[in-house]
Amino acid sequence: MQPKLKVLQVIPKLGYGGAETGCYDIAHYLPENNVGSYLITSGGELLKYIDRKKVKVIRLPVQSKNPLLILINSIIISVIILINGINIVHARSRAPAWSCLIATKITRRKFVTTFHGTYNFKSKLKKIYNSVMVRSDLIIAGSNFIFTHIKQNYADYLSDKKKLLSIFRGINTDYFDPSTTLEADEDKLFKSWDLIVGKKIILLPGRLTTWKGQEMFLEALNNVNIQLGNDSFIAVILGSDQGRDLYKKKLIRLVEQYRLTKQIRFIDHCNNMPLAYKISDIVVSTSIEPEAFGRVAVEAQSMKKLILASNIGGSNETIIDGKSGILFEAGDPEDLSKKIIKVINLDVNELSKMGNFGRENALKKFNVEKMCFSTYSEYKKLFN
Repeated sequence: MQPKLKVLQVIPKLGYGGAETGCYDIAHYLPENNVGSYLITSGGELLKYIDRKKVKVIRLPVQSKNPLLILINSIIISVIILINGINIVHARSRAPAWSCLIATKITRRKFVTTFHGTYNFKSKLKKIYNSVMVRSDLIIAGSNFIFTHIKQNYADYLSDKKKLLSIFRGINTDYFDPSTTLEADEDKLFKSWDLIVGKKIILLPGRLTTWKGQEMFLEALNNVNIQLGNDSFIAVILGSDQGRDLYKKKLIRLVEQYRLTKQIRFIDHCNNMPLAYKISDIVVSTSIEPEAFGRVAVEAQSMKKLILASNIGGSNETIIDGKSGILFEAGDPEDLSKKIIKVINLDVNELSKMGNFGRENALKKFNVEKMCFSTYSEYKKLFN
């Protein structure tokens, strides 16, 4: 049966970030509901996992912010829309969104955008550039925090003709399931990271960049050592510097300054994140700027791990403070160290209780099936 509805998603690169995995999940969900699924991207690690029988992939340099290339891309996308009979175009980043906006105007197709972050707008020109994300027929916010951000900062671009709603990002709770990891694999990863049995393992996932709060995290760990001594934990800072060599060197100097060398492990990448969560005792998200959603917090809960996170942005919505995790004052190493000490001293039953509650919270609110169904339902409404 030939699908009546055809959706084209456009994203700069298909990596492992929240926006990219959401795009990947929806691309494979649509064919199961007799919707044609098309994807334009410049490349990325997730491309090798795309089922090419279900999803038609087209490679274009849509990651470029070059105005001339944006215009050329818009013409090519217009041709792709017309040849394939695309009904809805869904852009997930600003540069390709400009190409998609022009293309949908030319072809008179419906245009959808997902607002994945707050995007800085220190100049009027930058705000105009960002505004493409609210120039669509349907604007999807990845959290209530982002929904409020759009209403407060882009009200001039909103109208009754445009629909703005929140659809929480979802994760694959079958993949992030503590019952599916193998003990042999856990032991192998534990040894490869040079971890020590009997010490609490604290995991901080996220790329190495200042706003993720790694510096503040190290200061908090120094405070923990002052209170508990140097034998209570090992911390794993898991994430690539993505070319930020100077920042990583700064973090290494801080580790040496705080005499944490024997307690800190820098790991660039982990192909199996459920395993990384499984071998950890505490997961931490230390962002000093608001997370649009905060995927780490939801993944940790799904893996029944206690999550400590900054009390800003999406974390306020994904974590039930004191039940599925613990929030601390953003940017405050003193408060973070107090909360880490509190968690280290929790008994096994309390940790298990919070872990089970976190899993229930993730299943109920942040399952990928729910995200995909909500997005698919909005596509149908727009099409009809």
